[in-house]
Amino acid sequence: MNPSSSSSLSSHMATEITHLSSDLIELILSFLPISTLIKVSTVCKNWHCIISSSSFSSTTTNHNHKPWFFLHGIHNISYKNNQSFAFDPTSNTWFLLPTFPTTTSNQHQPNTSFIGTNGFFFITAPKFCYTTILHPFWHATPNLHFPRINPLLCVFNDNKFVVVGGVKFIGNLVDIEDRLDVEIYDPSLGSWEICPPLPSDFRSGNSSSSLSSALFKGKLYVFGIYSCFVSSFDLEKHVWSDVQTLRPHGVVFSFLVSCRKQLVLAGICNLAHGSCFNLWKVDEITMEFSEIGAMPHDLLYDLFDGDEDDKFASLKCVGLGDLIYVFNEDYHRVYPACVCEIDADSGECSWRRVPQMPLPVNKFHKVISFCSTISLHSVLGQRQNLGLH
Repeated sequence: MNPSSSSSLSSHMATEITHLSSDLIELILSFLPISTLIKVSTVCKNWHCIISSSSFSSTTTNHNHKPWFFLHGIHNISYKNNQSFAFDPTSNTWFLLPTFPTTTSNQHQPNTSFIGTNGFFFITAPKFCYTTILHPFWHATPNLHFPRINPLLCVFNDNKFVVVGGVKFIGNLVDIEDRLDVEIYDPSLGSWEICPPLPSDFRSGNSSSSLSSALFKGKLYVFGIYSCFVSSFDLEKHVWSDVQTLRPHGVVFSFLVSCRKQLVLAGICNLAHGSCFNLWKVDEITMEFSEIGAMPHDLLYDLFDGDEDDKFASLKCVGLGDLIYVFNEDYHRVYPACVCEIDADSGECSWRRVPQMPLPVNKFHKVISFCSTISLHSVLGQRQNLGLH
């Protein structure tokens, strides 16, 4: 094709696109990854208006864009060495987010009181504060009745917060024996409500270092990573279910994850043929489980170096929607990760490596990780910081 023919074809295609209806253009654009949408929004005024509209943002969030994976590293000496990264699975791209302090201007608290989940970062002690992940500006709530460090924290209906477990924090001292009441914050009331604490079975390990949680069908499931105890908290009735044990054969430790249509247990097994990382579908009523699949052996060992018996101890797992991320929170390999996508209809698993994080990556004393859905509007305000022009 000669240059003049190519130019004529491009001109013809541009003319055809400009004659499409706004509804059809909006539908076509909704299939693009968020990172591409930001760039496309600069093409013309019409496309910018479509992409920046609140209705389009809502459509794209619920259409085909998968939850992002966030990793925030905390440095104990200086917050300037903190780093926040976000991975968009649709474009298969990492983004470096702006650095911000993990303390508010009028207080100082241990790093163990800093948590991230469901689109927010939180500080839980000595005062409770929160900020959105892409627009960090700290907001304070009334104090928790029981200030705590290392709790489980989840966001549900209309940005209500529920805080479960953790270690009691009073005057820079901790009490590991006290079982702390569940507390729920309702932003419309501006107050905390006290609810029953975790069942006593969890007494020996009630912090986020030994527990995982999953929000599913109006209940918060709390699961012992090593104990394999599981109980659910009804977020409407404010009662706990009986404690059961959820331990497939050979499991060393595991994590409970809420997927779109099911609860999934993900964990390391030591079997006769060696170590493996398996996924099980869990019935939320009976707590019976059935295996979904296993991570490819070479992919699992690509996350680690050496043959130490405890090498898998730094393995962590988070998930949301149809995605489950497994990663090594040890700095030696610069936090390598892989992701499994579970087909919503067939239940089949598809595994792949996650690209290396953008360098340089600092060495952190603590790593916060979680998955979150992303609003297009929240990213629009961060386009320059994300390198999307």
